[in-house]
Amino acid sequence: MPDTPFALPDDVLERLITPALVVSVDAARHNIARVIAAARGDAARWRPHLKTTKSALACRLLAAAGVRHAKCATTRELALALDTFGPDADLLVAHPLVGPALARVAALADAHPDARVAILVEAPDALADLPRSLDVFIDVNPGMNRTGHAVDRLDDLRALARAAGPRLRGIHFYDGHLAGLDAPTRRARAHGVYDDLLALVARLRADGIGIAEIITSGTPTFPDALAYAPFDALDGAIHRISPGTVVYHDTRTEQELPNLGLRPAAVVLTRVVSHPAPDRVTCDAGSKSIAAEVGDPCAVVLGRPDLVAARPSEEHLPLDVRAGAVPGRGDVLCLVPAHVCPTVNLYDTMVVVESGREPRLEPIAARGHETWLR
Repeated sequence: MPDTPFALPDDVLERLITPALVVSVDAARHNIARVIAAARGDAARWRPHLKTTKSALACRLLAAAGVRHAKCATTRELALALDTFGPDADLLVAHPLVGPALARVAALADAHPDARVAILVEAPDALADLPRSLDVFIDVNPGMNRTGHAVDRLDDLRALARAAGPRLRGIHFYDGHLAGLDAPTRRARAHGVYDDLLALVARLRADGIGIAEIITSGTPTFPDALAYAPFDALDGAIHRISPGTVVYHDTRTEQELPNLGLRPAAVVLTRVVSHPAPDRVTCDAGSKSIAAEVGDPCAVVLGRPDLVAARPSEEHLPLDVRAGAVPGRGDVLCLVPAHVCPTVNLYDTMVVVESGREPRLEPIAARGHETWLR
């Protein structure tokens, strides 16, 4: 196996069935520290999305770094966070859940009365169904057109805020539609929608409606939000960023934000199983073990940029050998995913590597979805 931060001793490799997810604690700690440093050392400015990591390990690392606020999307992620962050947890379900899923959120909140649990709301009729144990963040649409009220619908947003009453915590403003732009364009457009957001907040405050927290910015735009000076000068409110991918990092983020100094913290370990052509090998990690929805290449081979991933099938990933030695059958390779979030969701268990400790197995407890309301 190549000498990488994910290297495993021979006695572990002899038993490890591939494909396998391997997570480096050292790299994850480094990435968490980098994000907090970008927030000028203030961990309270970060409400990380747990959709990427889905594990108690990551929650423990975030908590150890001073993070006390997080957001999630599923009931499993919420249950994990409540159990791991402890009684002072402050959690937002950043998804306008309905029906049994909403009832499950309320049950989890009721079982952890010392924690704060909020959920996104975009319409007054949703408030009628909302259990009293849940706080409210208004979902404002900055142009992504996925959920939420448009930022210019002042009358609707005012009515919703008044209907929420004392349960209103703040505004959620996810600007994920700005991903994929070049950096200057992304920053200009992000700051433009942030101007619109703060104009909305000012109008609501003029009507006597206080907004205590403003949440923006997943991974692509969080540096732009931190560079937006008015967020640092809010009176009576706090602004928080909410990137989650940054904890484990991936190649897509590296291409978009190359100057953050992040490190891959999660890789898929795979073995070469075939040599279908002189300049091609195939490994045992297909689309059922590494997310492929972002297109080709779905991964890069750590330490071997000359091996280029072709289109995967369900259990196979061909690699074109552009230069260098052709890997042998059974050779172990490390794949850094293009999109780490859905990749993690494909695994029940991860191999954890950490300096000074033996490799160990830990569960990815929040992968998938709950099915039945108990």
